[in-house]
Amino acid sequence: MKASNILLIITATTTALMAGLFFSYSISVSLGLGKLNDKEFLNAMQNINREIQNIPFFICFFGTLIMLPITSFLHYKKTSFLLLLTATLFYSLGVFAVTVFVNVPLNNTLELFDLTSASNTSVRQMRNIFEDRWNFWNNIRSLSSLCSVFFHYFGLCL
Repeated sequence: MKASNILLIITATTTALMAGLFFSYSISVSLGLGKLNDKEFLNAMQNINREIQNIPFFICFFGTLIMLPITSFLHYKKTSFLLLLTATLFYSLGVFAVTVFVNVPLNNTLELFDLTSASNTSVRQMRNIFEDRWNFWNNIRSLSSLCSVFFHYFGLCL
């Protein structure tokens, strides 16, 4: 098997893993967290946001970002090129850019929020600032990563 095809399979796998992560949040984790009271919700999200910063996550998240354009370039003269380029754009804009410019700043704001000394009113305000916006943009990441997987696998089939 050619190295470019091996890289294509590895990239498809990391892209699918990221899509699964965002999708599972959208259809289960966020729904379950939504049932918690305000303080429990914010505490849970603070802990999740700390724990997700781990080596397997970073390998998949940044590895996909790096490997998608490389894989596209390696298939430049093949019929799969435009599909792989489309997959790259969905991931780069709809996953990476949304994460960097929306979800991470929200996570950072939440991290700075001191739950131990906050009043019930300020806890409620923080949840109102955070939850709906974070979930909306996570749904965008879910859809974008699923589109990236679709175009990537369709390109893999050609």
